[in-house]
Amino acid sequence: MSNTPKNIAALATCLALCMPAAAHAESGKSKRGSDREQSRDGAERKQTYGMQVTPYIEAAQIMDAELSPGSEVLTYTRLAAGVDVAAVGRRNAVSASLRYERSFGWGRKAGDSDVISGVARGYTTITPGLKIEAGALATRSKVEGSGASVIGSVVDSSASSRIYSIYTGPMLSTHAGNVKIDGGYRIGYTRVDSPDAIVTAPGQSPVDIFDDSTVHNATLRAAIKPGDALPVGLGVGGGFYREDISNLDQRVQDKNLRADVTVPLTMDLAVVAGVGYEDVKISSRDALLGPGGVPVVGKGGRFVTDKSAPRRIAYDVSGMTWDAGVIWRPSRRTALEAHVGKRYGSTSYFGSFAYAPSDRSSLNISVYDSVSGFGGQVNRALVALPTEFQANRNVLTGDVTGCVASLEGSNCLSNALGSVRSSTFRGRGIMANYNMKFGRFTAGVGAGYDRRKFIAAPGTVLAAANGVVDENTWLAGYLNTRIGTRGTLSTNVYANWFQSGDGLNGDTSAIGATTAYGHSLTNHLTATAAFGIEGVSRESPLDDDVTASALVGVRYSF
Repeated sequence: MSNTPKNIAALATCLALCMPAAAHAESGKSKRGSDREQSRDGAERKQTYGMQVTPYIEAAQIMDAELSPGSEVLTYTRLAAGVDVAAVGRRNAVSASLRYERSFGWGRKAGDSDVISGVARGYTTITPGLKIEAGALATRSKVEGSGASVIGSVVDSSASSRIYSIYTGPMLSTHAGNVKIDGGYRIGYTRVDSPDAIVTAPGQSPVDIFDDSTVHNATLRAAIKPGDALPVGLGVGGGFYREDISNLDQRVQDKNLRADVTVPLTMDLAVVAGVGYEDVKISSRDALLGPGGVPVVGKGGRFVTDKSAPRRIAYDVSGMTWDAGVIWRPSRRTALEAHVGKRYGSTSYFGSFAYAPSDRSSLNISVYDSVSGFGGQVNRALVALPTEFQANRNVLTGDVTGCVASLEGSNCLSNALGSVRSSTFRGRGIMANYNMKFGRFTAGVGAGYDRRKFIAAPGTVLAAANGVVDENTWLAGYLNTRIGTRGTLSTNVYANWFQSGDGLNGDTSAIGATTAYGHSLTNHLTATAAFGIEGVSRESPLDDDVTASALVGVRYSF
């Protein structure tokens, strides 16, 4: 694979950023201490300290059997090496699951491939109040001609996209007297390596698939709490966001200022209102035209940008913004924040709800509204991940799935990964996840809805996408349990319903499930047997796909 060196470099960068946090965390597999700590969603949870690093090597034999529309059977031998990291200290934390695998196909139609996959999120404290955060993602998805992307499916490597994203930056949280100062800056990079084949209707071309983008995001806010200097709380802040997308040199730039007031009504309930100014601009260039005025298509099937063409405005909205809402925190385990207002020239809704009835279960809901490209949306989802989690992997493919296992914060990436169109968009949606631990069981379910209204400059090759609305509804769940003293059983399920607004390639739905049994032969050696099935349904005249897969393998953990 030609892009493998770049992919390895991206994951190596993540390791370089994240591992110092693990190295400085208090070590020990047993609990070293615990505190109460307020998470970013406002609910308070128990914080435990410790460190665990588990490298492993793995060998497996895999069979993929096509059930529809054909009956082809392919077999592969897979060798893999990876590491799982979980480290939490008083000043540092990191969770990471990184893996490299090489598959060898049996027969002419089963090709060889190598894949890097993983998810990581962590921070390290530089000085009190100042820390460096970092996160990274590498996964595969099945991409349709409409731009729909299905994460967690049992995929043929030659027909899958590789998605890579990474970010890092400093975060500041300090006080100057009664004034609390919060700020931060992060830089992020996201890349999609196109598949060799995308399923499209006869005579139709796939939409322009996102290539890569760089994101800069800076924020600063100063505030006083109610009762510190005045009966009400006051705050003022601003932010700057810029995303540069390689496809047709698209650029998103958002500058904003805001002042807000918090009025306590009771000990648990407060009203908050804010007013500000925002300037949002989106621009791009056109594609290079060949003979007969036909746009030139380059490597990977993407349009070639005409660097000499003038920049064209696709979106230009500036003016006053406002919002009003409530903050409700009746206990240390419950937090609700809900806002309604005006942003991007129309009504905007956003908020969050966190409920942790015990240290073994949690419910988190978030509502969002933003303008960005695919890379910016993925970076936001990475930032929202908790620093304490266990990655869920599809045993048959080795890939990370759309959600991680954690009792804290927003645990899923599926909303951000649902479409890989290159055009910028206004994204609005809702996402919820519930996770629990009880006895020998750990379980979780996530669900969400993402609506993207695409924005493109008139007179360019992307103009047809302007105003198109794609909607993605998804569901993901997992259940893990121990059987006896040496056995484990794990199950993952997912479903996606994608409605394309362009009417060319139609709607897509996908559903799949995997189950795996692992048996510890020794303290370090585990044997695994797994089975999975997935189906992708498309509108006529496209065929539906149904594939069953099975695996037997062994893993040695150091």
